[in-house]
Amino acid sequence: MAASPAPPLASGAAPAFAGFGSKPYRAYVLAMLLVVYTFNFIDRTVITILQEQIKEEFGLSDFQLGLMSGPAFAFLYTILGIPIARLAERHNRMTILSVCLGLWSGFTALCGMATSFVQLFAARVGVGIGEAGCTPPAQSIIADYFPSDRRATALSVYSLGIPIGSMIAAVGGSWIAQELGWREAFLLLGVPGVLLAIFVRITVREPPRAGAAGAAPSFGAALKVLSKKPAFWHMAMGGAITSFVGYGVGGYLVSFLLRVHDLTPLQAGQFSGVVLGLAAAVGTFSSGFLADRISKRHPTALAWLPALGLAVATPLFLGAYYAPSLQIAAIPLIVGACAQYFYLGPMYTVTQSVVEPRMRATATAILLFIVNMIGYALGPPFVGLVSDMIANNILGASGLSVDLCRTAVDATKATCAAGQARGLQYAMMIGVCFFLWAAVHFLMVGRTLKRDTVS
Repeated sequence: MAASPAPPLASGAAPAFAGFGSKPYRAYVLAMLLVVYTFNFIDRTVITILQEQIKEEFGLSDFQLGLMSGPAFAFLYTILGIPIARLAERHNRMTILSVCLGLWSGFTALCGMATSFVQLFAARVGVGIGEAGCTPPAQSIIADYFPSDRRATALSVYSLGIPIGSMIAAVGGSWIAQELGWREAFLLLGVPGVLLAIFVRITVREPPRAGAAGAAPSFGAALKVLSKKPAFWHMAMGGAITSFVGYGVGGYLVSFLLRVHDLTPLQAGQFSGVVLGLAAAVGTFSSGFLADRISKRHPTALAWLPALGLAVATPLFLGAYYAPSLQIAAIPLIVGACAQYFYLGPMYTVTQSVVEPRMRATATAILLFIVNMIGYALGPPFVGLVSDMIANNILGASGLSVDLCRTAVDATKATCAAGQARGLQYAMMIGVCFFLWAAVHFLMVGRTLKRDTVS
């Protein structure tokens, strides 16, 4: 399978990478990697769909829910991403990806067998270990298959796994939980990934590393190169703060719909999954598609598109979370979800473009280390802690607290529910304000983006 011919070059110009393999096979590879990433987010996010049922069975606080959906998954997921990426620079990336897919899917199924908070926490740690081997090798593979001028679009298509996976987890997870139970939801969503791992390994070929010769640079060498790339660090910080809000606030969205707007679990799953999921998918794809098409005229589009999206999303979300009814909140939530995800395609494109091919998996792993250690590990427990604190202040007027509400009797259940609903509502509004901080970092990317881009 030969690489596509490169276009004619102007005198002295560096050759642009023209892609590897035929267009139909490239499309197939991208589709399979999208399916893998979709399973990644199904298994990652389904716990947030089921957490109200888990909360009730195990008697948990919002802070404990945040620990389970955040740090339990994020710490080893974040830390192991770098050594796994180093393996991906030297060894077969499809083998690494397939093994990790089977691993995280198996641990997702084990979540359904947990009989205590500690066991569920441990199973979530296992999911994080497996998922650490997904995005660094996958994005490195995409960069070696697709032409340079289609990289942002391809990475945006891959990133559609986030909204699609979240949508399937929301709709499928809530439906299975309603009909069978939350344990069965973990089992039925986890087991198919083990079979997918075998199929992907058999049908997707490992591409040659475009423009790469000799041994892969050391981690220290890659970090040294990145240390001189301000565009990377501002993009990483912008992505980290955006993820802090996305995982922190978004992780409680179903709980918000249940507590504040009295939806059933299935209704909440359908709204957050289908309606907001489609909006997020539009934003994710549009960011990369637009960036590829306007970058020649507007070289800093990869910087200001994410900033523009967050500037639009922030007031919309604030209004939506404070709205007295879901009918009023729906349109701002939909438009905000679309605008919020304008950062994904540009974030990954900049990361792949500021380093040479042999450093791409490592650069992605470093990006994810920053993004997930700040965003995933800290976002959910922060929102959960603020929610509990505000709820305690509200409940204190009635002589109650979040702890006392765990064993509330019928006479106090309504007061507890109202206090915890209000606490979560205000915590989410506080959290979404961090988007404006992220927007500043995205704008700063444009100052050195042209200088820092090498591939």
